[in-house]
Amino acid sequence: MNFPADSRSGFFRPPALAAVLLPALFLFLFPAARPVAQSMNSARSTGKPRFSADRPAEALAEEILAQMSDEDALAQTFMLGWVGAEPSPLIMDWIRDRRIGGVKIFGWNTDDTRKLAETVGVLQSAALEGDFGIPLLVATDQEGGWIRHVKGATSETPGNMAIGASGYPRDAYLAGYYIGRELAVLGINMNFAPTVDLYTNSASTLIGPRSFGSDPVQAGILGAAFVRGHEKAGVIATAKHYPGHGDTDLDSHGVLPEITAPFEVLWERELVPYRMLARENIPAVMSGHLAFPNTQAASTPASLSPWFLRTVLRDRIGFKGLVITDDLMMNGATLSAGSLSRAARQAFMAGNDIIMVSKTPNLNDPIWTSLVLAMREEAAFRERVRDAARRVLVTKLKYLRGGNAVPYVPDLLKVDAELPNPEGSAFFLSLAARSVTVVRGNLPLAPEKAGKVLLAGQFEDFFSAGKKAYPGAASYYYSASRGNAELSYYAREADTVIFCISDASDLGLLRSLQGSGKKVYVFSVLSPAYIEEVPWTEGAIAVYSYAPESFVAGFSALLGRIPAPGKLPFSAGGNAAPRNAR
Repeated sequence: MNFPADSRSGFFRPPALAAVLLPALFLFLFPAARPVAQSMNSARSTGKPRFSADRPAEALAEEILAQMSDEDALAQTFMLGWVGAEPSPLIMDWIRDRRIGGVKIFGWNTDDTRKLAETVGVLQSAALEGDFGIPLLVATDQEGGWIRHVKGATSETPGNMAIGASGYPRDAYLAGYYIGRELAVLGINMNFAPTVDLYTNSASTLIGPRSFGSDPVQAGILGAAFVRGHEKAGVIATAKHYPGHGDTDLDSHGVLPEITAPFEVLWERELVPYRMLARENIPAVMSGHLAFPNTQAASTPASLSPWFLRTVLRDRIGFKGLVITDDLMMNGATLSAGSLSRAARQAFMAGNDIIMVSKTPNLNDPIWTSLVLAMREEAAFRERVRDAARRVLVTKLKYLRGGNAVPYVPDLLKVDAELPNPEGSAFFLSLAARSVTVVRGNLPLAPEKAGKVLLAGQFEDFFSAGKKAYPGAASYYYSASRGNAELSYYAREADTVIFCISDASDLGLLRSLQGSGKKVYVFSVLSPAYIEEVPWTEGAIAVYSYAPESFVAGFSALLGRIPAPGKLPFSAGGNAAPRNAR
């Protein structure tokens, strides 16, 4: 995809703007970074074709697959999670005995970043002992912003909606690059990002700031740029949640959401980013557990629908990469299929190439035994699974070999030295500054204009940055157990209240200040959709995450020390309608 160089839709090179923004972000300095060195470890030699052989990916994949049993092929299509910081004995059994193709890292695995890197090395070393020396796909959800499964020492970032507010594909590219570099240091070679769900329904709390915005073309452009950044870092990107999770306020973890839009609307709206990304050869797409009753899929979840995955995604859109299920243990899949085993079988026949399960089943669990039996008894199912295994092998051979590949066994010295990425930290601060959006208001709010200030919020970084901006400000930390009367008591001596809002549950407390005679300013984090619910406030700014950089940038803009050039990436009022791309 070609991007014009001199527009908001183009790859923005921000030296002039950065020269204004960065010095003005008071008291926050970040050092420069060193490049990430890549390394690969070779598996032991056997008489079978080796993954490390210097052969074209497609040809070597066919050669390896021809030597694989049906169980070997099936195992390559499994991606499993485990519980705990260290590898469980059961996940090690699946890797050593079954030779599964991938593992998924969840938030419960990642509190200790160094321990996570050690764990990845242990898992990969076990995988490389197999006859073909095939490494694992090691995947996680590191979207940026709100969704950051790998915590510990990794960067907190402004997130997708901040990128949408800045409007620059260059920001999406660099976000993808720096997030990818941090993952690569940890040995994580696949990321379930970017999220290209549209912010079609502003009541969606599941998607919200995970979206680039409501404009489908802009989401496609920014998604493609993010993918290119991951590619530069050596990490496999995965667009989600196909065909689009943004037009519902329900969560497919608990239920099967139904989205009533007809296919004609989906084609020109939710599917536009996938149509664009398919032309950019994105390596993978995650299928969502979502029902679209006014399409040919009817009540079948898209993740289990041959029409959505084969007819639309493969045949009509022309996507050629991997299709991966969202977690099959989510109710959106199992409630429809009736059991995890049935969901897995339907997922393959629908066109998924990898089935992802967040926990580790027993080795002889029905999900495995039923699929092996189906391969033996049903020629069509056997052919489908082996085709899926071929796609997995081709993807691994394209991305997990060569000088740009993520190292199989992480270098722990680099983990200590390069997380968080210092160069990335400076970029994320500048992105936060470019994305700050004045939604309403009488701004800037200089300290002498504000008078006595009360900061009301629930994030430590909000208070830390706020007190640097307004020395002497009082603090009110609110929670569910503290009521409206208590806020009114704390606000009685204040001239100005700066209220940090992150979700709808904060609105009641904020409304208690209406008519109080105080100047009330809203400091919105995550989705700014709630600002329109309090039109009586004096002013409102939006940042799009609770990363420290976002609070710093927001208060700098509130003071008038930096401009606030961000634009709301969705239309205010009701459902967020698509806008023309900037």
